[in-house]
Amino acid sequence: MIMKRILYFIIIFSIFIGCEEVEKPDRSTWNIIQEEVLLSSCVNCHASQTAITKQSGLDLSKNEAYSEMVGVSPKNIAAKEDGLVIVSNEGGMKGLAKSFLWEKINAYDREHYLSDHPQYGQMMPPGENFLSDGQLKFIRSWIEAGAPESGIVVDEKLLLDSNRYSPPEFTPLNPPEKGIQLHIKPFEVKPNYEREFFQYTDLNIDGDIYANRIEIEMRSGSHHFILYSFDKNINNSNIPEYDIKRDLRFEDGTMNVQTLRTMQYHEFFSGTQWPRMDYNLPPGVAFKLNSKFGIDQNAHYVNRSDSIIIGEVFTNIHTIDRSEVEKVANIINWSNQEILLPPRKVTTLNKSFITDAPIYIGQLFSHAHEKMTEFVVKIKGGERNGELVYWTDDWEHPPIINYDPPIQLNNGEGLELIATYDNQEDRFITFGFLSTDEMMILFGWYYK
Repeated sequence: MIMKRILYFIIIFSIFIGCEEVEKPDRSTWNIIQEEVLLSSCVNCHASQTAITKQSGLDLSKNEAYSEMVGVSPKNIAAKEDGLVIVSNEGGMKGLAKSFLWEKINAYDREHYLSDHPQYGQMMPPGENFLSDGQLKFIRSWIEAGAPESGIVVDEKLLLDSNRYSPPEFTPLNPPEKGIQLHIKPFEVKPNYEREFFQYTDLNIDGDIYANRIEIEMRSGSHHFILYSFDKNINNSNIPEYDIKRDLRFEDGTMNVQTLRTMQYHEFFSGTQWPRMDYNLPPGVAFKLNSKFGIDQNAHYVNRSDSIIIGEVFTNIHTIDRSEVEKVANIINWSNQEILLPPRKVTTLNKSFITDAPIYIGQLFSHAHEKMTEFVVKIKGGERNGELVYWTDDWEHPPIINYDPPIQLNNGEGLELIATYDNQEDRFITFGFLSTDEMMILFGWYYK
């Protein structure tokens, strides 16, 4: 009798456990975001009927969060005017770029956020309680997947990355063991002023050198920093003097025409929008620096305070022996100069660049002027025909995207550039180097 009772208990217990296992559903990606991110970092402020919820118009309680965010215009007027929604369901890099939530939580873009979008309010969570790298990667992947409410679209293992962003402190770089150090010494940026200038620096080299790593360290306040070489066709009269700061604008706001004239011969070498960059090319790949030219350093600082700020930039160009170089990285400078924008119209232009040999693209970024509203790059030809690889609606501060692994294009394949411009002036606008003209250029690098 006792054995029968024990057996009965075991059977009932097994059935109960079995039912528990069967009935336990896998969590959707959205459920994981609610439970692992919103509940721990957001809901304490954005709960129903709280003061912050009423002020922001954003209720992140469990039953409200999805409908409150996805496809919804933000209450922040500046973000709304910029065409953002709280979370976009367009997917891909376009969906990410249009998501106000990503602007608010992306701690690694903090300098850009604070400098360029002070009207967006503080970053979230407040008090520099940044989300972990795993949480950021998880949310980013969800948005890029179209922000679905159901289904599993992101690997939960991403959340295991517990590292967090720490605001960098400016620390001068030690010179590289092998290579060249550039230094823009401390300079002033006036209150409520943007300063952008170029400084041509001699590399002091006797022959060509090869670089496979670039380090950049900047004082806070920088919007971007770019390194340029020069096109071999530049004439001597347009080569600037060494170590002289050439401002892009005079103090009255007018453009420095001589600086603009020099810019047309620039060849992009490297750059960043982050206070600190340490970029390594793939093993065996290196840039070739021609001994004929130095490096034109381009610093752009934004001071939105009422006091003078000090800028400063260090750059380390790490070099390797020619014997270690298997592939030389070539500069992408693909330009459409056939620009004719009719007055009071929106115009979309496209141009394709086809390769005559297999290439591997490691970096891309666009360049246009203020009439540009969208810049799209798609693969042209082959199995990946039509695949979106680059998108931005920011003409002034376009993203610089590094690809790992590189984009492989076979012979006869290429990239299609599609740019849209909104010309509301009463004149035709053509290609030119002034800000009142337009451009349609794709920069980057590749190797064969």
